[in-house]
Amino acid sequence: MPEGARVLDVGCSDGTLLAWLRDHRGVDGRGIEIDAERVARAVARGLSVVQGDADRDLAEFPSDSVDVAILSETLQAMHRPARVLRELLRIGARAVVAFPNFGHWRVRLALLARGRMPATPSLPASWHETENIHLCTVADFRALAREEGLRILGEAHLAGWRRVPPAQANWRADHALFVLGRP
Repeated sequence: MPEGARVLDVGCSDGTLLAWLRDHRGVDGRGIEIDAERVARAVARGLSVVQGDADRDLAEFPSDSVDVAILSETLQAMHRPARVLRELLRIGARAVVAFPNFGHWRVRLALLARGRMPATPSLPASWHETENIHLCTVADFRALAREEGLRILGEAHLAGWRRVPPAQANWRADHALFVLGRP
């Protein structure tokens, strides 16, 4: 993240990431969060965060108003993920998207062995209590980006805190991070 960048964090929760970026990278950050309690906690940190629903309210943000739009651990909760990605790249020159990879071997094994949707340390809620409605894998995300004509400028894949090579990401990585650019 460039020093002093203008950033919009979509689904910013209590502002933990925005506060870190402000304090360590000097960003001019803004956020949007659907949960009122989380908005209040973010505002209490001195952050500029509004309550809103990314599926609906991103259209209200001006084009080219930020350098980077972030969607971290929120893609899977969007009703229209492709539309949200297009909006991010309308609002910002770059988009950073991070999400849990449901193609990870432990998720696959748990589903195969128990025949039930697995809970993981990063997604501990049961299937009927989770906000996640669109589960995807690294391969699914790459295909969506290609279908939407979005440029993948960079990607990183993690298993715990270790990096995973892109060729092995779909089954070895538990989380993925992509940097997208406009078509």
